[in-house]
Amino acid sequence: MSRRDSYGRATRWAVLAPPVVFLVALFVIPFLLIARISLSHSVRAQPPYAPQYEGGGVAGAWRLIGELDLENYATILSDDLYLSAFLTSLRIAGIATLLLLLIGYPMAYGMARARASLRPILLALMIVPFWTSFLIRIYAWIGILKADGLINQALLALGLIGAPLEILNTEAAIFIGVVYAYLPFMVLPIYAVLAAQDRALLEAAADLGAPPWLSFWLVTVPLSFPGVAAGCLLVFIPCVGEFVIPDLLGGSETLMIGRQLWSEFFGNRDWPTASAIAVLMVIVLIIPFLLLRRLESRGEEALR
Repeated sequence: MSRRDSYGRATRWAVLAPPVVFLVALFVIPFLLIARISLSHSVRAQPPYAPQYEGGGVAGAWRLIGELDLENYATILSDDLYLSAFLTSLRIAGIATLLLLLIGYPMAYGMARARASLRPILLALMIVPFWTSFLIRIYAWIGILKADGLINQALLALGLIGAPLEILNTEAAIFIGVVYAYLPFMVLPIYAVLAAQDRALLEAAADLGAPPWLSFWLVTVPLSFPGVAAGCLLVFIPCVGEFVIPDLLGGSETLMIGRQLWSEFFGNRDWPTASAIAVLMVIVLIIPFLLLRRLESRGEEALR
């Protein structure tokens, strides 16, 4: 092996090592610990689960395997409460992702087609809300959406309604909070792809007789798919496990898996059941990644 090949391999390892270590330390190892707790059973102790692996080599490992408990998964899969929470979370996350796409794509397109001097200002306006605490921003929406809040006061002052609307503690309030909180995660990936597109492709489509709307549909939209897919994943995945927004804006009637997870961990102190919920949620959220990878593979084959 030549010195250049050795240097190239060392460089690749140096570049790949930090993210690999990061993922292993902050995702793989914690996930394995949660998976282990999910296979235990709840006890009145500290920590509130058993068994605990204390070593013992191969014999200890076999003893641990023999003590693993799948009852938590069976309980979750057979209980309508958890199934309803999962389905509600997926439904709300799916609708919220669609709303974010319908709102975020035009915003990203307008930012990408704006003058070069205006783009930094528009990006700053999109990022500025992140400088404020997420919790404070969601609390602010309580004052906006409540019966005597800004929205109802404005509608009453304009004479559009005769009585205050019940917005707070509804699913509509959850959608408003989610769209507000996650809009930058949808806009920024789409903007990055649209801003990098070659304008010559649109000019070529116009030279071939395509009107602007057809050029947009046949050129801009397909080329922006990577940004759309990234934005959808960035908002759908955290929306499924969202806890703060449903708890503060949705009220007690909205049952989502994030709230149920919190209730099992801190309310019931049933760590094994809560860990099993978390493991199942991770497994469910892997599906969008697999679907995206399959679509990308089909796209690459079509280009060939």
